[in-house]
Amino acid sequence: MNREDVTELHFITAIDNVPSILDHGILSNRRATQLAHTSVAMEEVQDRRREKRIPGAGLLHEYANLYFDAHNPMLSRRRDRNDTICVLRIDHAVLDEPGVIVADRNAASDYVRFYTASAGIDALDRDLVFARFWTNADDPYEAMRRKSIKCAEVLVPNSVSSDLIIGAYVANQRALEVFEALGTRLPVVINSAMFF
Repeated sequence: MNREDVTELHFITAIDNVPSILDHGILSNRRATQLAHTSVAMEEVQDRRREKRIPGAGLLHEYANLYFDAHNPMLSRRRDRNDTICVLRIDHAVLDEPGVIVADRNAASDYVRFYTASAGIDALDRDLVFARFWTNADDPYEAMRRKSIKCAEVLVPNSVSSDLIIGAYVANQRALEVFEALGTRLPVVINSAMFF
């Protein structure tokens, strides 16, 4: 992948977390536990992430995690919450922040590789990261590999500044109304193609 392919990054969250995120930024899991919030995380995945350490760096839960493309297995698993979740759009300049790490697939995966931001972008397979679908009916192992790669991550130490949040996507009119009722400064649009 080339840096020019990364026009924005994504963070999946409950709409009712947005005011707190605008006040405090997108926090690492460890920092977020200090604030009241609505979690969209899957507990079984968090169990894997909790003790995973990035070689030569910190624990996964010490990093705020962003996706290259939120149209991924995580968002698919949360389709029952489409009326109450959003995808925050993050300026790609976050890749230039100190200590940012790129995971070439879901960071909790057994086969993940971690890179500096620039090396990580080069290592990613653009076609797989931005693929519309990750299934493979003929080969379940290939399907698992593609599913993991589709969830490639940008890991930012501690937090992502709210100054880097440039907008939001929601799935439908109901979610748009919930988001707009918050009265935030963020531009928000319905992007049903991103959701499931």
